[in-house]
Amino acid sequence: MSSDRVIVVIGRTRHKMMVAELQEAVRRGAKLVELRLDFLAKAVDFKRLTPLKQCPWIATLRRPSDGGRFPGTEQERMMILRQAIVSGVFEWVDLETDIANTVPRFGTVKRIVSYHNTAETPQKLDDIYANMLKQDADVYKLAVTAQSPGDVARVLRLQRTAPKPTVAFCMGDIGQPTRFLALKFGAPWIYAAFNKERGIAPGLPSFDDLRTTYPVQHINADTQIFGVLGDPVGHSLSPLLHNHMYKRLGVNALYLPFRVPKGQLPQALEAYDQIPVRGYSVTIPHKEVAADLARESEPNVLVTASANTLVRVDNNKFSAANTDFAAVTDSLKAFLVEQAKDGPVQQLSQTSVLLLGAGGVARSVAYSLHRENAQVTIAGRTYERAEKLAEEVKCKAVDWQARHNVTFDILINCTPVGMHPNVDESPCHSSILKPGTIVFDTIYTPETTLLIREARARGCDTITGVDMFVRQATRQIELFTGMTPDTDTMRLIMRKALSPLTKAFDEDGQKTAQTSGESE
Repeated sequence: MSSDRVIVVIGRTRHKMMVAELQEAVRRGAKLVELRLDFLAKAVDFKRLTPLKQCPWIATLRRPSDGGRFPGTEQERMMILRQAIVSGVFEWVDLETDIANTVPRFGTVKRIVSYHNTAETPQKLDDIYANMLKQDADVYKLAVTAQSPGDVARVLRLQRTAPKPTVAFCMGDIGQPTRFLALKFGAPWIYAAFNKERGIAPGLPSFDDLRTTYPVQHINADTQIFGVLGDPVGHSLSPLLHNHMYKRLGVNALYLPFRVPKGQLPQALEAYDQIPVRGYSVTIPHKEVAADLARESEPNVLVTASANTLVRVDNNKFSAANTDFAAVTDSLKAFLVEQAKDGPVQQLSQTSVLLLGAGGVARSVAYSLHRENAQVTIAGRTYERAEKLAEEVKCKAVDWQARHNVTFDILINCTPVGMHPNVDESPCHSSILKPGTIVFDTIYTPETTLLIREARARGCDTITGVDMFVRQATRQIELFTGMTPDTDTMRLIMRKALSPLTKAFDEDGQKTAQTSGESE
């Protein structure tokens, strides 16, 4: 990816590592680089850096109070900033708003006047910005911390109405969409870390995220916005899959992760109405609330009281769908057909199923299996919830501790047990996994969970979460765009993304090389 709409941020403690990352960043297409001089453990050696210059540089020396690491006094910091300005090495300098008036322009060096708040989005943000606009800057930068969707809305409003070149965004997981949406609303650039492991700023995407997942070079005012709502959403591969497929379908769209804490979905939908978001994938813990909030719903939503898809039909009004409903039984049916080869196909009505979990996914699976007349037993970690679901779908519930006593042909895990980062956990003991049974784990990160590994080791047939995920995502893309994506391509993208050997992909989903991070 080559884009002058991305500032690639490099921060290392040693000059040697900074030099190495500078060279690699340019090789990968960086057109504008911010050097975080506050990361350097020793005094800045401008002469050592100068011979490596291949693109414009921004000098930044951030204080701890602004999220930086400079350990010296303010007098020492000001001296180094002035040295950077007159060194002839930097085209840009970043000056915090409280010091910008004390540092005059010099030569052709352009100025970013910035404000950082690592604790909150202050109530007087508009006043802070109004005062910044009185200062001598070429670009204004506001980086605050979102605690709620309402904070996100305020920052987006500021970005959208900015009278001068401005980059306004929220740090942290809740505010991450603003880093990309700034481009839609007129920001000259956004920021990305060359090395995400350096912990440069909360929620800062990596340069590779932009190369593999987010097509920022194509974002404009007409870009349609879609996203995944949930908590957590950082593990989700939905952005990668959806964004790849929109590109292949020729749709000017961007799909983003929206972290929305439990209980905040109504406020989030209202806050993001101004973007507007055209459609959402909905995940834990919002599926049942999403069904309640929808203006209209597909029959499967009414049956399950659970929605994993919201499609905008009017101002802050949504139609709800449940694409999980058919995805699980379609996966099972396809597997049974393949398993039968040319012989008779076993019907789901002839099977007994142990369903682990009683949340949003489990509701969809239980109702879908009930429609197929399968014999279902539900074991939930909260028995009361499992019992309630079992009563609704006219099946049996057992206590979580009794799940190992159930006889089954198919086991389906709908709990998050085994999901990244807790990859060494399994929702059941391996002793109940008998040869010839079907084990279906709806988790897809990782694809090969501990449950799947143990099932294969014990001679079980297995279905991973990738198949269900692709099937439900296919239907979501159809609902969002009116177009049908190629499912084989989607499976290929997912498996490459989940492969431990795959580090990066170009925009067409092809594997590309990536160097590993050097140690300090």
